[in-house]
Amino acid sequence: MAKSKTVFSCTECGGQAPKWQGQCPHCNAWNTLVESVAAPAAAGPRFQSWAANVTQVQKLSEVQTEETPRDPSGIDELDRVLGGGIVRGAVVLIGGDPGIGKSTLLLQALSQIGRNRKVLYVSGEESAQQIALRASRLALDTSSVNLLAEICIENILATLKRELPDVVVIDSIQTLYTEQVTSAPGSVSQVRECAAQLTRMAKQSGITVLLVGHVTKEGSLAGPRVLEHMVDTVLYFEGDSHSSYRMIRAIKNRFGAVNELGVFAMTDRGLKGVSNPSAIFLSSYRDDVAGSCVLVTQEGTRPLLVEIQALVDDCHGFQPKRLTVGLEQNRLAMLLAVLHRHGGVACFDQDVFLNAVGGVKINEPAADLAIILAMVSSLRNKALPEKLVVFGEVGLAGEVRPVTRGQERLKEAAKLGFTRAIVPSANKPRQEIEGLKVLAVDRLDQAVEFCRE
Repeated sequence: MAKSKTVFSCTECGGQAPKWQGQCPHCNAWNTLVESVAAPAAAGPRFQSWAANVTQVQKLSEVQTEETPRDPSGIDELDRVLGGGIVRGAVVLIGGDPGIGKSTLLLQALSQIGRNRKVLYVSGEESAQQIALRASRLALDTSSVNLLAEICIENILATLKRELPDVVVIDSIQTLYTEQVTSAPGSVSQVRECAAQLTRMAKQSGITVLLVGHVTKEGSLAGPRVLEHMVDTVLYFEGDSHSSYRMIRAIKNRFGAVNELGVFAMTDRGLKGVSNPSAIFLSSYRDDVAGSCVLVTQEGTRPLLVEIQALVDDCHGFQPKRLTVGLEQNRLAMLLAVLHRHGGVACFDQDVFLNAVGGVKINEPAADLAIILAMVSSLRNKALPEKLVVFGEVGLAGEVRPVTRGQERLKEAAKLGFTRAIVPSANKPRQEIEGLKVLAVDRLDQAVEFCRE
């Protein structure tokens, strides 16, 4: 019996190498090559049918455009992240930690969509009885939800061609395999080929495909990086799986805003959308505690109020600790240097811990000023003025730079009862906002001096 030929595929770019090496020769990523069985060569030319389907070249200005129709999923927070609803023929990839609620959310969505459209749930991980028990536990109306337990992509495509559903859920893409590739399910070549066939089918037939993807221990989607480039939308579950709240963020969206955030609460009836997440993030906020500052961050099209907590304590070791939860750790080191140089506050002999309350991850630089004021408040053990919100980017020269959508941030803060705000001068509103006193600053030392009063 002939020995199977093996190749090493990169999990980042999908490139192949004949032998293992530490660095991928295609994308130069380190430790990303994994062993897989090479696919047998196809008989005859693979692309001989292209000549029969040659399309004509046309000018871009002559292409007819139309508004992309969207169908609601029945879950408002999911529609927000998707950009307004489900687009026909779109391929959506949803990733997250095990047990965080991916299958639960999609089963809830199918039960809502199935009232008006034909839906199909394809399960490669759970049996039909397990899915029926979950639907019964969630008290869902699944009379219009069709179910298929299958992992062979050829059989799944044949079923889709016969049934012609409007929306199909694949749970999960890592469990599928194609007979054209001899490697095991979940390998780089299997995931890439199965996703390519499903994407091709979705574009040709107009079926909306929702893919569930596994994640690695680092939190990124398992399989080749090219998987994210194939699909139209990539959604990630965020937050702690042990918490009662779940957050879904749009990492890529060809039909909507990127970085949009949807907030859900996990209940005994499944995931329920949270219409006012700022109230949740501030539910336990107290303005008389040192080291606490309220930030107005912008997540997609939605302003959110998040509490930033800082703890600055004497270092009892040789190396001061710098730890962040939900914030960028490298940016913390930069802000500490700026605070020392331009704010006159030294923390080189202090342990610094930062936390964004609620499990939300904040990546925008608008959090710089709130982080600095929270650290100054904790170092001096003095609470910031009550009913205060802060936002602004801090530069290396100590300047406070403006951020986007400052007017919307201030209006959201005033709506939630805050009466004071420290913002960059360029973000100061031209007309006063009722009930909100705005202090505009140009330099970091001005904001630090305000906290001393």
